[in-house]
Amino acid sequence: MQSPAPHHPPVRQRILPQVFIPTAAIVIALLALAAFAPAVATRWFTAAKTWAANDAGWFTILAVAGFLVFVVGVAISRYGRIKLGPDHSTPDYSYGSWFAMLFAAGMGIGLMFFGVAEPIMHYATPPVGTPETAAAARQAMRITFFHWGIHAWAIYAVVALSLAYFAYRHNLPLRVRSALYPLIGDRIYGPLGHAVDTFAALGTIFGLATSLGLGVMQINAGLSYLFGLEVSTLVQVGLITVITLVATGSVIAGLDSGVRRLSEINMILAAALLAFVLVCGPTVHLMQTLVQNTGMYVSQLFSMTFNQYAYEPTGWLGGWTLFYWGWWIAWSPFVGMFIARISRGRTVREFVVGVLLVPLGFTFLWMTIYGNTALHMVREEGLQQLVQAVSSDSSMTLFEFLEHLPLTLLTSSLAVILVALFFVTSADSGALVIDMLTSKGEEESPVWQRIFWALLVGGLAIALLVAGGLESLQAATIASALPFTVIMILMCWGLLKAMHLDATKRSILREARILPGTSEDWRARLRLLAHNPLKIEVTGFIDQCAVPALEEVATELRKQDLPVQVSRGDDGRAWLQVGHGEEMDFFYSVRPQPYEAPTFALQDPRRPLAEGTRHYRAEVYLREGGQDYDVMGWTKVQLIHDVLDQYERHRQFLDRIRS
Repeated sequence: MQSPAPHHPPVRQRILPQVFIPTAAIVIALLALAAFAPAVATRWFTAAKTWAANDAGWFTILAVAGFLVFVVGVAISRYGRIKLGPDHSTPDYSYGSWFAMLFAAGMGIGLMFFGVAEPIMHYATPPVGTPETAAAARQAMRITFFHWGIHAWAIYAVVALSLAYFAYRHNLPLRVRSALYPLIGDRIYGPLGHAVDTFAALGTIFGLATSLGLGVMQINAGLSYLFGLEVSTLVQVGLITVITLVATGSVIAGLDSGVRRLSEINMILAAALLAFVLVCGPTVHLMQTLVQNTGMYVSQLFSMTFNQYAYEPTGWLGGWTLFYWGWWIAWSPFVGMFIARISRGRTVREFVVGVLLVPLGFTFLWMTIYGNTALHMVREEGLQQLVQAVSSDSSMTLFEFLEHLPLTLLTSSLAVILVALFFVTSADSGALVIDMLTSKGEEESPVWQRIFWALLVGGLAIALLVAGGLESLQAATIASALPFTVIMILMCWGLLKAMHLDATKRSILREARILPGTSEDWRARLRLLAHNPLKIEVTGFIDQCAVPALEEVATELRKQDLPVQVSRGDDGRAWLQVGHGEEMDFFYSVRPQPYEAPTFALQDPRRPLAEGTRHYRAEVYLREGGQDYDVMGWTKVQLIHDVLDQYERHRQFLDRIRS
């Protein structure tokens, strides 16, 4: 796959009108409809949800199952060894930091809203079976695990893996459209690419508006519980306005470090609340149910994945499973971009295992501690108030739950603060992702653009609440996710095609190369093996041997009318590039690469470890990155043969993919 050099606009970015204008126009049109014709808006949203659930539900369920199979299959295949970046790249973050940020990605308003409410809802009104029984309780936790389980992270993994692979390994823009390059080529920069990014931006907006709508409903419930504030749409509109302005203020001030600190506070508060409930709740029972819930989930994962309740038709599926799948799909550009940014340098296999399993463990722990404590209160302590709270106002359930634990005022206040912080950080970060999809550059876009999107998302959340509350939020999410589901399927196709080419070339290239030897030079070769050269020696070798070798090869290739260029870099590297028109160019480079000297190598302890005394080798780099072999000390003829060997393999690769 030929990856063209992306166009980099100047620092002062402008909007990308082909994406910005249709995205803004559609959202503003929906805002106007909800403001001036709320009854019509409610009817439209309901019709869209009904169609998406009844007529297209099978497609969504099949697609999500396919996403899970796809990411697991890629991880266990030969493609799992491919790096999200050049072959020589290393991860930007340690495992500890990466896992911590994946935990953060899995946290959100949804866990706060549904942690208690969903298990109680399924217990009181199960899709099948008798309500409020032990079987209903087991089914409630199994369904909750299913909705918050590995399928959600498979959806995120598809988008994040595509973004990271094409951005960091093929130097394409960090945008959804880049994943379609293997399918449509340079047309990703035209109308088709603009349409893909438009659907991604719209999905993110609706997913974000849904999260904010749920969050503000819970904040309203918490303030009502703490201070007697009225629970009403008008109050929720006011809360969205105030908190959106706070989020917008962080955008104006450029408080990236502030937002990062808020995220850290989120983690601390959430962990504190989790530990509090674990200690004050039925601790032994919770550990037992965690093991049993996980076992039930794993044992019935396949049957739950494809269950459409076709033999017992019910509207439950559209209100729950399809809503969640639509929410995760709509949210995937946002979460996917975050995960992609922190995963550069990981192998595909590391990436999939980390993304699928690390946040999953925390989510299951959260749902068990909150959900099973609530079910224990209802079943063992007779607290039917929780069931009544869910049926009357699900946003109030968490605070009704905390009332039956110690330190109610403190924990309820912390819960309100936590949801508000999630609201602010989600609005700010979500506005950044939408802005990146709708502007010409990926960084340093004008502040007014992020302000615009932060306000517009807040306005859409208000519109959906006014037009019907939770029902409208669910309907808009399910309907907006359908177009992006199709795009995600194309992303899987494009990613598979690109990885196949990548793996094919890797199999053609020789894994490692050593200095060609003759019977006369073995003593010189031994001295070279025992020597640890400094950078000045390596750059001298590149000047005196590598560059002349590359120039000689270039001279002969130019005689064959091939466009060839030999260049030098400020860091001492030298490279040869052979153009092949529409096909992939050949690239061969020799560059100074620092390394750790063997522990058995003698070194003067008085010698300072300054830059001028570090050890280097002359490593060969191809288009895919460093090849892990050293050509220091090779003769010009040996280097020429190595270039020709690699070029021959490149030509074989081009012949293979042509046929």
